[in-house]
Parts: sequence; structure tokens; C-alpha cells
Amino acid sequence: MPAKKPATKSTGPHTPVTSLSPEAAATPPVKKTESRPPSDGSGTEKPQPITDDGREAVKGYKPMEAVPLEERYEAPDADGQRDIGEASFGAPPPTAETVHGADDRIRITNTGAFPWRIHASLSITAADGSGWIGTGWFIGPRTLVTAGHCVFIKNSGVPGRDGWVRRMAVMPGRNGNTLPYGSVTTTSFRSVTGWTNNGDQNFDYGVIILPTPLGNQTGWIGYGVYSDADLKASTGNITGYPGDKPSGQQWYASRRIADVNARKVYYDIDTAGGQSGAAVYRIINGARQAIAIHAYGGAVNNSGTRINTEVYNNLNGWRV
Repeated sequence: MPAKKPATKSTGPHTPVTSLSPEAAATPPVKKTESRPPSDGSGTEKPQPITDDGREAVKGYKPMEAVPLEERYEAPDADGQRDIGEASFGAPPPTAETVHGADDRIRITNTGAFPWRIHASLSITAADGSGWIGTGWFIGPRTLVTAGHCVFIKNSGVPGRDGWVRRMAVMPGRNGNTLPYGSVTTTSFRSVTGWTNNGDQNFDYGVIILPTPLGNQTGWIGYGVYSDADLKASTGNITGYPGDKPSGQQWYASRRIADVNARKVYYDIDTAGGQSGAAVYRIINGARQAIAIHAYGGAVNNSGTRINTEVYNNLNGWRV
């Protein structure tokens, strides 16, 4: 089923909210651009290898490629920063395993190539100055999707920590200490009242707005609304920046979608804290389409916020 077009502005728990002041929020946004396939820089899309069952064709480590050494940047020291999910939910209990059985994640080292470069390592500074890590992914020149708890901390129990995060460094395609596309810092975020007011895990999604169109260099992937049956027959793919691996490394895994409901997608795909906000995506005719935003681990299945019609409408409204 193809992606649905937006109908009306989202209301209720999907009502959009912003970190910006009323004055800044009233500033006309940059004109929206239509989604386009990421290119290799010359304007020609390179075919990307995939498998017959909808997985990325990744078999192990690959050398860094696609980005000249002189254009790479050194990453900031983020050692010791913990998963942003702990800021709202506390340390995970021992039963909340997110790597189930044997760890079948694969490290991605050619992070300067598409599609890996559209996924960004996030270094997050909370309102109280504490530092955290997360993951985001581009849907437009200046817009990345992430979990709501990456941009707005809720019920931390720590004085001065709750609310919109103070700032965030966005590092697309990070590979350890190497930043193929540099780092951009922003203070502009969006989420919905279902998360910011209620802390409801069914509405745990948001976006990051950059001051520069870095996505024109990295490209971006699409997103769509699909039926329950279609999703259950799909292979889910997740890549991001897990905190149980060395700082700034990108790791990928895939597996069939296990279950869905109206607001969540469940999957036995190995992840770890730090991948909050990662895209859960499927591959259709060679095109990558996000179906959920990864947000939670579980003893049996991990889960993400489903891109239903309301989420889709908000992402379209936020995309610049």
C-alpha cells in the first residue's frame, strides 16, 4: 500500500509542539522540497545492493569509502555518555534485553556511503547540562526524525532535567572518531503533546530541525503508512549508534517484523540503548521506506512508534 497523503492537521495527543519561542516559531519556514533519491554528489543515484528478502547486502566490515580524507572531521569525545532513554525511564532492568540470543549485528564502516550516511549519531545536552546519546535519520534537507524522548525528557525525577533538551550535535554517517559530514548543532525540536504532556509511549516521536541543509549532502529516505498485513510480511532493517559498542560506531541488523498494533511495530531485531530514534525501514523495489521510529527494548521483541496516518501527517508538516 503506498504512503497516504496528509488529510487534516493532527490533533489530540498527536498535536504538534515546538521547542522554539512563539516569536521564533512564527518565522516562516524554509520552502519545503519534494523528496528525492540521495545521490553520489554528481546527481546520479548509485544502485544500492540489497538481498532478495529485503535486507541490506551487508556481510561484514567494509573500508571507509566515498569521502576524501581531507573532508572528514574529528568527532567530539562522547565517552561516558549514556542512552538518552535512561534520562526519561531510568537504567533498563536486567530482563529488558535488546540483543536476543546471539548478537547478529554488523558494524558499518563505509558510513560515508548511502544509505548509511543518512543516519546520524546524536550527542544530546539536556536542560541540566547532562550528556546523552541517540540516533536520528534524515527525511529532508534540514529535518531528521528521532524518538520523542531524544528531544524532550519526561519524568526523569532529576531537578532541572525534564523538558526540551538544551542542544544537540548531529553527526551524519559517524564512524567512531571520523565525521564524514561534520557536526551541526541545533536547538530546534518538535514533538507531540501525547509525549510532552503525558509521556505516553504510543506517541514517542519527534524531529530535529537543522540550521543548515546538510541533508542535501547526505540525502534522505522516505516513510509511509502500510497495512497490518503488509507490515507483518515485511523485513525490518535498523541501523544506528548503540551505546554497548565503542563510541560513535554504526551497527546494523535486520529480521522479519513480528507484530503490529495501531501505534506500535514489534520486531526481534537486535538493538541497544543509544539507538533510540533510529529508523525501522523496509526496502521496496530498491527504495528504503521507514515504517516506525525505534524507541524501546523488550525481553522478547523490541518496538518502535508506528508511522500511522497521524504520524505521517506530522512528519510531512515538519519536513523542511
